[in-house]
Amino acid sequence: MEKSNHTSSGGTMEFLLLGFSDLLLLRTFLFYVFLMVHVVTLAGNLLILLAVAAEPSRPPMLFFLCQLSAIELCYTLVIVPKTLADLPSPGASTISFVGCATQMHFFVALGGAECFLLAAMSYDRYVAICRPLHYMTMMSQGVCLQLAIVCCLGGFVVSLGLTVAVFRLPFCNSRRIDHFFCDVPAMLHLACTKSYVSELPLLAACVILLLFPFLLILTSYTCISMAVMSIRDSAGRGKAFSTCASHLAVTVLHYGCATFMYVRPKSSYMPDRDKMVSLVYTNITPLLYPLIYSLRNKEIKGAVRKLLQKTLAQPHCNTFKGRLA
Repeated sequence: MEKSNHTSSGGTMEFLLLGFSDLLLLRTFLFYVFLMVHVVTLAGNLLILLAVAAEPSRPPMLFFLCQLSAIELCYTLVIVPKTLADLPSPGASTISFVGCATQMHFFVALGGAECFLLAAMSYDRYVAICRPLHYMTMMSQGVCLQLAIVCCLGGFVVSLGLTVAVFRLPFCNSRRIDHFFCDVPAMLHLACTKSYVSELPLLAACVILLLFPFLLILTSYTCISMAVMSIRDSAGRGKAFSTCASHLAVTVLHYGCATFMYVRPKSSYMPDRDKMVSLVYTNITPLLYPLIYSLRNKEIKGAVRKLLQKTLAQPHCNTFKGRLA
């Protein structure tokens, strides 16, 4: 018992991240694939951030998309760089107790902030379609800023409580995490307690971060559907639904992966399967989000087009000025 308590308290304890150590022949290939995906993801989200920042007037949807891109940017930076650094080296990599807790905290916090942000974006769509005459009042810059702050604070507060609860569990002598980062199910599986009480913090976090925002999104889209179906013009209905298409696609991707990974008992944990699913929501979905919004959102396409035109025109303008001089 003394040994168990000492180990769970942290100190100089280190964990071993097994990651993809068993894929000896594929590690180099995976490194270059992950690196390419990571670079494209960073470029896509940075492009959206710069495009929105260059807009003199930013409507609420662009403001929320800017925050979503910032979250996705930080989200990938929490996980992917260490994964890339660990892939070329043979065997398992190490991560300190504090480093593991910090990685989990920011990963859950940013994922939770995104859940709240998707709910705020659904509210924005509800006001735009169901209360169009009051849109500028109900979604003023002050209201949008307050919603953004609440989304971030909510994710970080819930994540802090979950991280403290998980890392207070006794890990005994086991230090081998069969994952490529410190994910919550992997850490719960590593803990040497058999009590269901250890799963309660994750259950509470799922209720706050997943269920509550999902109910808000479901309520918003129920009202939106009723309002759209009352429009007699089919072209008008199609236009109204098209404004929600990109948000719905991102919501399905985000909540689908999160629900599959976290809304389940600890006994159903399967390392190989979970690592594959984790690869999707840490690498693929952050790559898809900018593509979805760039292809489906006219405001984003317009902002990106103006930024690219301005950037491409700048060298020609400097060259012309140089010739005149």
